[in-house]
Amino acid sequence: MTGQTEAQPFNVMIVGQGGRLQYEAILFALSLAATTLSDGIRLYVAEPQPGPLWPDDPRITDPEARALLDAHGARLLPFESRHFGARYPYGNKIEALLALPEGEPFVFFDTDTLVLDDLAKVPFDFSRPTASMKREGTWPQIELYGPGYSETWKALYDRFGLDFESSLDTRWPDEYWQRYLYFNAGFFFYDCPRRFGQRFLDYALSIRDDPPPELICQSLDPWLDQIALPLVIHSFGGGRDTLPPGLLDGAVTCHYRTLPLLYAREPDAVVAFLEEIAAPNKIKKVLKQYEPIKRMVYQGRGQKARALFDRDDLPRREQAIRNKLKREGFWMR
Repeated sequence: MTGQTEAQPFNVMIVGQGGRLQYEAILFALSLAATTLSDGIRLYVAEPQPGPLWPDDPRITDPEARALLDAHGARLLPFESRHFGARYPYGNKIEALLALPEGEPFVFFDTDTLVLDDLAKVPFDFSRPTASMKREGTWPQIELYGPGYSETWKALYDRFGLDFESSLDTRWPDEYWQRYLYFNAGFFFYDCPRRFGQRFLDYALSIRDDPPPELICQSLDPWLDQIALPLVIHSFGGGRDTLPPGLLDGAVTCHYRTLPLLYAREPDAVVAFLEEIAAPNKIKKVLKQYEPIKRMVYQGRGQKARALFDRDDLPRREQAIRNKLKREGFWMR
């Protein structure tokens, strides 16, 4: 892996703010510091600033949390919320990109992610963006007499002057969701955050403020970022398969989404790694302020939730796992 560890430097960005995200950001920073030693990989924790779109101060106000992030190599990156804010917090990932250093390659990760191995091992081609393929067919939701997948997606490609046909995965049949370019927005990358972020913002605002008629039956909340993202990636010449499979959302990173889901379905090594990085007393002192970490990690409820599931025979859909956790009283976020 010597050649890959000397790869082009890049920035990593997550979003951090008061509440749940500050604790997830600490876990992310701890995991990155434990696995990735390259000086060329810099972590930015993007922090929305107070303003009219936030009824309360969204910043990380706990000095101990800020100190832990700093001690583990994170740089806080303030940004202004001009278009989304509290009404659509998923928009943070879009607006924060415009605050990253221009012209420097970046990888965005959702904050509820752990880095399990050296990120420098991942052979990113920053000129060919992609995003997480660990997704389900969550959008669009096809209505009986409404537009189908092709009509819905083609309307969006046409809106932005993009070639629809070249985006299709013809291994899947017409009107089956996997035929259409669709990602989870849990990670994505490109060679310039300003260009990517501006286009992401332009597309998202166009869809939100003036949706094509074909979207009349469709909900945009919370899916707006995942509707715009494939269009942005396609517009920059990216697609589904610009990374080797099994690295991100696999051997190198884990997008766990919630701690109950992590304990329910992730391999033993991921659980052991989480508990190891969270164990030191100075870290525990901060993290146990967040009830789900306190209960799941430090008081053993995670292991009890884990015992409900067979990792070799998990339900196919995430919702079924969530439902069982809720029924048994282990759902926390």
